[in-house]
Amino acid sequence: MVLAKPGTITPTNKFMAIVYVLKKEEGGRHSPFFAGYRPQFYMRTTDVTGKVNTIMNDKDEESKMVMPGDRVKMEVELITPIACEQGMRFAIREGGKTVGAGVIQSIIE
Repeated sequence: MVLAKPGTITPTNKFMAIVYVLKKEEGGRHSPFFAGYRPQFYMRTTDVTGKVNTIMNDKDEESKMVMPGDRVKMEVELITPIACEQGMRFAIREGGKTVGAGVIQSIIE
């Protein structure tokens, strides 16, 4: 739930984000993930399942997988539109643990 003046924020479900994936030593994943990965995205006080559609490296080249410790740009599509905006930070969680952190770079839809 969001308390905002009507018309000031539009719910969205697709955005580009810069994400850092935690290493095993930082409490993150032990293995890589690929496009199609469906973790939970925690934004402010809400969580929603999302899908990683595309992954790009620092040179904006499409990448097939993300290794723990990588910093990448990814397109995320949430299953439910929520109120989010450019610059908003979020956590990526899987199985009860945080596996990544990111910031929304741009809203797509």
